[in-house]
Amino acid sequence: MKQRILIFGGGSQAKVIIDMIEQCGHYDIAGVVDERLKVTKRIRGYQILSNKLDRTLLKKIPFGFVAIGDNWIRKQFVERISREVPEFQFPPLIHPSSDISPSTKIGSGTVVMAGTTITNDTIIGNHCIVNTGANVDHDCILEDFVSIGPGCTLGGSVVVSFCSAVALGANVIHERTIGPHSIIGAGATVLKDIPSHCTAYGTPARVVRKRRIGDPYM
Repeated sequence: MKQRILIFGGGSQAKVIIDMIEQCGHYDIAGVVDERLKVTKRIRGYQILSNKLDRTLLKKIPFGFVAIGDNWIRKQFVERISREVPEFQFPPLIHPSSDISPSTKIGSGTVVMAGTTITNDTIIGNHCIVNTGANVDHDCILEDFVSIGPGCTLGGSVVVSFCSAVALGANVIHERTIGPHSIIGAGATVLKDIPSHCTAYGTPARVVRKRRIGDPYM
């Protein structure tokens, strides 16, 4: 019998995750939890089971996926769930069309979307997003709560640090490091290391402003 799974978040990211789960066929979606929506609403046909973190529900269905695109907000939500029910489980979700080396390690709560290629000896942390059509080469490290946008390419031995995001279509050459809480803008080409707490874009990518933890992406 399939394990039932909760979806946390009722926005556009949740719709993508619901599609993935339906295509993979490994879980039955029990319903959605979203604090902004009324329980009478449905997301892609699935009921809003609660508009709060209900400990009774979390213990009854102790599997879930946090479908929130913003890295920092996703981190905060994961931590709230774990405080309520420490044994709650966040399985990784991997689209069947992705091509992933057997030597790659993927953490809990991470999603690898359609058409993604991840080659050998890469380590992907917990609660990351590797988006549609991304290419992650050998020996990369994606720390926890990282997001890689659609169509991005990371060369070999790239490090994307905690809570950083590489936006749509950006390219990072081999052996570069992106510091924690930084954003690489859409279509950028990263030729040098990018420090922490900043936004960088352009070709070549240059730091254009500093960011504080939790600032909007752009």
